[in-house]
Amino acid sequence: MDSLLSILIWLPIFGAGAVLLIGNNRSQLARWVSAGISILVFLLSINLFLDFDTNTSSMQFVEKMSWISQFNIFYHLGIDGISMPLIILTTFSTILVIIAGWEVIKNRVADYMAAFLMMEGIIIGVFSAMDSMLYYVFWEASLIPMLLIIGVWGGQNRVYAAIKFFLYTFLGSVFMLVSLIYMYNLGGSFAISDMHSLPLTLSQQSWIFWAFFLAFAVKVPMFPVHTWLPDAHVQAPTGGSVILAAIMLKMGGYGFFRFSLPITPDASSYFSFVVIVLSLIAIVYIGFVALVQKDMKKLIAYSSISHMGFVTLGVFALFSIMKMDSNGELISIAGASIESAYLGLEGAMIQMVSHGFISAAMFLVVGVLYDRLHSREISTYGGVVNSMPKFTGFAVLFAMANAGLPGTSGFVGEFMVILGALQANFWYAFLAAMTLIVGAAYTLWMVKRVFWGPIVNPDVKTLSDVNAREFGVLSILAVAVLWMGIYPQPVIEVMHISIANLLEQSLTTKIPAIL
Repeated sequence: MDSLLSILIWLPIFGAGAVLLIGNNRSQLARWVSAGISILVFLLSINLFLDFDTNTSSMQFVEKMSWISQFNIFYHLGIDGISMPLIILTTFSTILVIIAGWEVIKNRVADYMAAFLMMEGIIIGVFSAMDSMLYYVFWEASLIPMLLIIGVWGGQNRVYAAIKFFLYTFLGSVFMLVSLIYMYNLGGSFAISDMHSLPLTLSQQSWIFWAFFLAFAVKVPMFPVHTWLPDAHVQAPTGGSVILAAIMLKMGGYGFFRFSLPITPDASSYFSFVVIVLSLIAIVYIGFVALVQKDMKKLIAYSSISHMGFVTLGVFALFSIMKMDSNGELISIAGASIESAYLGLEGAMIQMVSHGFISAAMFLVVGVLYDRLHSREISTYGGVVNSMPKFTGFAVLFAMANAGLPGTSGFVGEFMVILGALQANFWYAFLAAMTLIVGAAYTLWMVKRVFWGPIVNPDVKTLSDVNAREFGVLSILAVAVLWMGIYPQPVIEVMHISIANLLEQSLTTKIPAIL
């Protein structure tokens, strides 16, 4: 299908318009139309996987037409093995969010469903844009639906959380825009592929690197620009938390893959130690912060920050493993094989996909409890297994995956990154591996207090177990978490050639030769 990417972008966006026209007075019809559109978009996105050529790093499903000709800006789309899994993760998560909000959302239902459909199309645009201005437009546009989702359907302090989310993410993005315009003035093109090959001095790369870093680090979010995330998660409705954690955080990780490494390889290498240190602080320190949380949503939000630290660690650890010699040959820095560099990058990608499944599941679990007792406080619960045995089974599975239990998707990405980091520096791996202890501590501590033990709160006795809709959503996520944990090979095969190409770009200097 020649225009598949455009269809995946614009079908949910125009579908959102149709849902808005249906209106809030016909909420049941709005639900069914939204579900139908999201399922159709997911089924169409499967073709990206089925028709994907794993033997080339070239962009596939390419579409290109002139958009703003006087500035050489194109409507240019394409995907590789890095962006394709994230697009399918987006279409998959959107279905779950719409079904999860089926009975829970009773206020302005059509508007709620339309916001998520619009978000879906915009984020697919982010992952498939090959023109940096098109990318920037989609990147900034994604803030609007999420701002409305938090601000309209959020908790008591929703307006504060929505504005904080918007200001943090928007401010970082302004620096990215300045760097894109600067590179356009140098090379005369906004095409991302042209920016990949644009010669830049170390000084130029350094300024561009930090401009990108501010945009992407806030989105991940990395320590110390992470403080907006717990507030946004706590105040957002369950569906908002799911999309925020499962998809929007991945936009930051994707930015490092698509922009920072190939455009500023020398600066990325030069500043890699700083990023690694910040990543390790996020993994260890934020893990301990999660340990003392009393609100389940806050605990999972801090857990997300800790787990996303593995993404940036895996990306930037490669500069401590490999380098390019003067003849253009990859050589080892610490006696490690090139597979170690692959482990870090591929582990970071697997971690992003896995975290999408696990974080979505964890927030949906909290959402199920909140819908019944309207409390996220851990102290409110206790002995939930006595009233909700089926639900507890799902919750414990996802909690174990969040703690990195072997056989679940949470183990695969983290283990790959730790193995890669071990080749770079023993202490990187040692500190990163602490998350397997700290993560188990805060996860099991929450599970013990919420699900096990005697029933202390009489309201817990009245809880009803999951209904068919909730059981279906949690079952789908359980299958995804176990499948990725037991057999991640299909995802690794899809990304391998693209990661190999990225590795070569990342280790090739772009500093102009002095004649």
